[in-house]
Formats: sequence, C-alpha cells, structure tokens
Amino acid sequence: MANSGVIRLPEDEPRAPVRKRARPRGSEPGQEEARRAGNVQQMEALREEDHSVRLLEELLFGAEEQLLGRLQENAEKTSASLLLDDDDDDDEEGDDSKVRPSVSKGPVWFDEDDEKDEEVDMSHRYRRNLIKGDAESKMPKMDLQRRMTEHFQKTMGGKPSWAEPSSQRKKRKGDEYDEDDLMKRTGNFVAPSERLPAGILQVKRCCPSNASRPSVDRLSSIQFHPSAQVVMTAGLDQSISLFQVDGKSNPQIQNVVLERFPVFKARFSHDGHAVIATSLRNKLFYVYDMMAGRVMPVPAIRGLNEAHVKEFSVCPEGGAMLLSGTNGYLHLLTLKTQEVIGSMKMNANVSSVAITSDSSKVFAHSDEGEVYVWDVRSSRCMNRFSDEGCLVGTSISASPDGRYLACGSQSGVVNIYSQEACLNSTNPKPVKAVMNLLTSATSLTFNPSSEVLAMASHCEDEAVRLLHVSTLSVFSNFPLSKKKFVYRASCLDFSPHSGFFSLTNNKGHAPLIRLLHYKDF
Repeated sequence: MANSGVIRLPEDEPRAPVRKRARPRGSEPGQEEARRAGNVQQMEALREEDHSVRLLEELLFGAEEQLLGRLQENAEKTSASLLLDDDDDDDEEGDDSKVRPSVSKGPVWFDEDDEKDEEVDMSHRYRRNLIKGDAESKMPKMDLQRRMTEHFQKTMGGKPSWAEPSSQRKKRKGDEYDEDDLMKRTGNFVAPSERLPAGILQVKRCCPSNASRPSVDRLSSIQFHPSAQVVMTAGLDQSISLFQVDGKSNPQIQNVVLERFPVFKARFSHDGHAVIATSLRNKLFYVYDMMAGRVMPVPAIRGLNEAHVKEFSVCPEGGAMLLSGTNGYLHLLTLKTQEVIGSMKMNANVSSVAITSDSSKVFAHSDEGEVYVWDVRSSRCMNRFSDEGCLVGTSISASPDGRYLACGSQSGVVNIYSQEACLNSTNPKPVKAVMNLLTSATSLTFNPSSEVLAMASHCEDEAVRLLHVSTLSVFSNFPLSKKKFVYRASCLDFSPHSGFFSLTNNKGHAPLIRLLHYKDF
C-alpha cells in the first residue's frame, strides 16, 4: 500500500541517481545545530541594527502584503495632502480676510550650466533678428534669454495670459472672460453649421407631387411657385395642374385642360400670377391668369417670324420671356404689349439658354459646343468661347449667386465654370468636369442658395445626380432607393427655399424629395 504524500515517477522515465551529501569532517549533529542557532542570532542582531537590511529581507523573501500596505498608506497620505491644498485654495478664494504666506515655486529642473556666464554667437541665422547693434556679435546666455523673452512678448502684443501664474490671472481685472472658467462650464459652444455639408445628403422620400392626380401621359414640366407652397405640373395629356405641397398627400388645387394642345413647356410668370404654356408644333401659346381664372390664347406676336413657339425661358425680373427660335435666333418678348423688343443671332442652333438672376445677361449653349454671352439691354454679344471637350451642347444653367455656370454635353460631361472667367476670357477652363452621367446631360438646375446642382439625363432610368457645389463632389446617397422611382427624368426644380426637390418622368409621376437640411419651403 503506497504511502500518502509520495509522488511516484512514471515507469518509463529513468530515475536520477541519488547522491548522498557528504558531511563535513569533524562535524557532529549537535555541533551543526549549535552553529545554525548562532547564525540566526547574528541575523536578528543585524536586523535590529539596520532597518534597510530588514526591508531587503522582506522584499527578497516575500513580504508582498506588507509592501502593498505601505504603498497604499503612502498614496493615501499624498492624496490627502493634495486635497488639503485644494481646500486651502478654495478658502482663499472664498475668504479674502485670510492672509497666507506666499510660497514661491522653485524650478522643476536645475542645470549647473545655467549659472555659467557663457557667451553665445549671435551671427547665427536664427539669432540675427535679435541683435540691436553691431557690437552684439556675442551675448551672454542669460542676456540672450531675456532678449528672446522680450522679442516673444513684443510679437504676441504683450505677455500672454497662459504664461502668468494662476493667482495673477484670478486677480487680473478688466478681462472680459477667464479662459479657465470657460473650460469649466458646460454648454453648446459650437453651433451647427448653416452651410450644407458634403458627402451624405439628408433626404426623405415623400408622396409624389401629383399623387392626387397622376398624369396619363409623359410629364414635360414641373415648377414650384415663387411665393406660395404650390407646385405646377404639365405634360402631354393636354393639362396644367396645381397642387398644394404638404409632403403627405399634396392635394390638387386646380386643373386646366387645353384641348388639342399637348404641353411642351410651362412656366410661372416672374410674379407668379400667370402660367405660360407652349406646345410642340404651334405658333399659338397660352397664358393662364390664375388671379382672374381664365385662359388667354396668344395667336401671334408682332415682329416674330417663327413657325413654332416651343422653347422659352422667363426672365427673373421684368415681364419678358426669351424665346429660342430657329437658325440661332433668340427673341426677347414682352407679355404686356405682346411684341418683340430685341433679337440676338448665333452662328449655330440654340440648344439651351440660362438667364442670370438680375436678367442682365444671357448664356446660350449651341449644338456645336460653343457658349455665347449676351447683354440683354443692348442685345450685344459680350463673349464667346468653346465648351471644353464638348461636341454637342445639350443644357446650361447659371447659379443664382452669380458664381458658377454649368454646361452639359451630349457625352454626359458637365463642365462647371466660373462666371467671371466666362465673361472675361475667350478660353476659360472649367473648375470641375463632372462625369457621373453616362448619357446626354439634358437637364441642369441650381437650387436657390447655389449649394446644389441637379443633373439629369432623360436617356436612361435613374440618371439623376446632385452635386455639392462648394466641394464640387456628388452626393453618394442619391438616388436613395434601390427600387426605381425616378425613371427617365425630363425636368428638375427646387422649391423657393430648397426644402423640396421634384422632377418629372415618363411614367406620369413627379417624385418629391424632402431636403432635411433646409427648414423652409
């Protein structure tokens, strides 16, 4: 039976030979015990004489608990002293009657070389600006230090507050605020930026603008009213519809049917009191007076020699409209007297026009890739340049703030120019060439704040992109749905304060998008 407490080795491991320890000569068991007792007594005496030996013994032979206890006791004493110092500071602030002796703080580091009156060569290029005379080729180190301090304070306009002791900062009077107190307070010091951020556009898909009355044919026009929360749609179903925009149901306000008149384009007048509508193959166009509730046909314009009245733009100021005619003609019409007040002639057919916000200039893009700049008042061509890389121009738009001009081409490239360069240079270079559209860029529109440029192509489904103008980068999350809802867009528009964005497609719907960054309609 095996004895308890005995560890047996496995059978396959060799046993190491056991060597007997030789006993020193002339030593007996009693003598050895007496010698051990003497050594213990000497160690006890040594321990009583020197406390450091005892500490070393404790460290070497495992007095961990005692060591941790002492470290914790020292830490508590240190923290208690710090708390007492803080309390004293608070008492000093709360009771000015108590006078405490000022304790001067010594330097954290002391260098013996600082006491030596060593001279420094002032001809070095880093020290030349500190010299006040030719005699100062060399300067003692202490004088150089004072000179550098004076130079720094002169540059900073005085001694900065962070270089002063805390007591002086607290006692200093006349400052508007204390930086330390500012950092101790909590609050919203950083207000959200009013500028539209780039990258991700915060949007929400709403009910279509014409959800209460979808069109049975392709929609050709959409526009928000300049002053009311109303949107207008028109299309090939021979009707003009007005809807109230609430983002939920968008109820219909009115619907006007123009018999045998498929609407090619419809626009509000500059004051928002009327709607102008043109057709595909008619010289006749209609003006719908919303205030009076009647539709007025305009069969002919005096001085206008055109077979069709089709493409036009309304001037932002004044009661005039710019008609794109044939053979490169641009006609300026007035609705008040219904006559032509000016004409401009290009060397190629007009593909698209853009009018500045003050109605003083017109940018016209030709089907040969050239851009003409016209002065409206004098009907004079101010400048002419080739759109870089463009063979056939398809669209153009000017930002309302007068900074940028966007030109679209048949290849899908949208060049963005500075309007100043377009006015003064015969060969301006685009600040950005946007290549996110793979088919013809047929529609371009800036939002009223000139922060977003909407680009679209009616040649492909979901071919709509929104560009952040400040960074000239495209928002990555638009179109925002995996399921198709844009289809082939033909017209784009923003609400007066950019709160909504809407477009028309070939399905008879006008998708409506809420831009959450903008709070107003």
